[in-house]
Amino acid sequence: MANKGRPSNYRVNLDQLMQLYAANYTLMTRLFPASLEVGESLRLIPKVGENYLLESKELTRYTALYEIRQATSQAYNYLQPQLLVRLYHDARLAEVCASQQIFKLKPRYDYPNKKMHHQDEKHQTNQFLNDWLVFCIKQRIKVEFA
Repeated sequence: MANKGRPSNYRVNLDQLMQLYAANYTLMTRLFPASLEVGESLRLIPKVGENYLLESKELTRYTALYEIRQATSQAYNYLQPQLLVRLYHDARLAEVCASQQIFKLKPRYDYPNKKMHHQDEKHQTNQFLNDWLVFCIKQRIKVEFA
């Protein structure tokens, strides 16, 4: 039964989330060259599965912003994975800032909510990035400039 009117018991596990950010940073910097200029793109070609594009959107002294999206347009846009990932070089963390039609991920959502986001949507999205990066390493993806 729905939890109407009552606050949920879900609490953000900040330690777990920060560990995930750190792991994602390590994987991102291991897989992709650090010298991408704004507007440059990489094509990611796994042995199995769809190609992806990684595009540099913003580059500052301490951060970099990348968009990761599926390169093929066979499926509807809303079915294609699309992530906006910010790397914090000084803290060595990588955080998913936006995903699909969620333009600003909150650390916690009340449930139920109008858009039916999970309570831990931010954690799940960052875990998806982690799983995808591990997949890329296992597949020994080919990375080339697009």
